[in-house]
Amino acid sequence: MIVVTDTSVILNLCLLRQESLLLSLFGAVLAPTRVVAEFQRLAATDSRFQGLLFPDFIHQAAPVVVVKNLPNFTRLHGGETAALSLAVERGADAVLMDERAGRAAANALGLKTVGLLGILLLARQKGLIPAIAPLLDRLQNEARFWIDLSLRETIIKAAGELP
Repeated sequence: MIVVTDTSVILNLCLLRQESLLLSLFGAVLAPTRVVAEFQRLAATDSRFQGLLFPDFIHQAAPVVVVKNLPNFTRLHGGETAALSLAVERGADAVLMDERAGRAAANALGLKTVGLLGILLLARQKGLIPAIAPLLDRLQNEARFWIDLSLRETIIKAAGELP
């Protein structure tokens, strides 16, 4: 399986020290060079992510061309555009992306998306992490990652951590 990651997913997994879940769950992980640059900029300038290093196991590549119909999605950032273009180019099985505009663009391109919370839930269901709730707490408190209360409850319940 091949997945392409956007910045937010890998940045937050690194904050949680759970980036190795990507290898266990997906095998080959690609990141556009634009995503790597965004990661490194945030790790250097944002106190939440200072000192984080981009994982060595993620293969870096630049898309040859930007997908033509992406300009219709004006709210996309450079990393999202690069990730979607690389995913199309490489025939990726999924794009790891959280942002709503990016997920909508992926859907329009026929790409499957998996967000950070989906990765954590899948890891919990496969027994790769002992519990999801403490990781969600850390995401909310340390990364200031917004999680709707009803979504949080749904995820914790799906992980078997709520009665």
